[in-house]
Amino acid sequence: MSTTDLTTTPAPAPETPAPVRRGLFADIGSVWMRETLTILRDPFSLIFSLLQPLVFLGLFAPLLAGMSGEGGPATLQWFLPGVVVMITMFGTSMTGSNLQFEIMTGAFERILATPLRRSALLVGRALKELTPLLVQALVIVLVAWPFGFALHPAHIAVGLVIIGVFGVGVGALSYALAIAARKAEWIFWAVQQTLLFPLLILSGMMLPLETGPRWMQVAAQFNPLTHIVDALRVLFAGGFDITVGYGALAAVLTCAVGLTVGVRSITRTVL
Repeated sequence: MSTTDLTTTPAPAPETPAPVRRGLFADIGSVWMRETLTILRDPFSLIFSLLQPLVFLGLFAPLLAGMSGEGGPATLQWFLPGVVVMITMFGTSMTGSNLQFEIMTGAFERILATPLRRSALLVGRALKELTPLLVQALVIVLVAWPFGFALHPAHIAVGLVIIGVFGVGVGALSYALAIAARKAEWIFWAVQQTLLFPLLILSGMMLPLETGPRWMQVAAQFNPLTHIVDALRVLFAGGFDITVGYGALAAVLTCAVGLTVGVRSITRTVL
């Protein structure tokens, strides 16, 4: 018997199948579902968030009507789109605050170890913030309807898409700010509050800017929020003109800048 016959050739090791790379939308859906479940576990905060815009609308709209001298329906038609934009800005600009808590507890570091796309982390979290905000928008529209608000469902749907795209961009920028300020939480709130209120005031969402000083009117034209508010007012009134195009362009550009900055912040930062 030869030496060759006594030698056992080892069996080849089984090949490990390559991990299946999921699509971007599947990753976004996973992040959105994970984040949304945290809202559903705390229904009280969800109900409270739905009441906030109703209280604001009920208290502020009559004052605005008294200043302008116009009736309730005209005031609602002008003021309600501004409320929708305002609640979207408040919600999405604070996306980073939840991220800061996860960074401190180490939960975010574990998420980064998963094969999820970095852009999906941004978009999924922003959509989680937008979900209750869009519900709020629908609630206040339906509540204002019996009081004379003219309902244009198709136009309102287009407006909600525009504000949704814009909100994703703002949420991503808030995400990037939280990462940059991860070692000093107060910096996040200082920057967020310093930028938020000038943007809201200069957009004309609460008070018309036509009667303001010239410098304020010029500054408002460089505020993307101004074009979003103007677009929603046209759409909620049942119109469709070039103003809507400017608003959609502002939303897309904000979303593109936000995702670019946010993804770069995640990939270049070591926690």
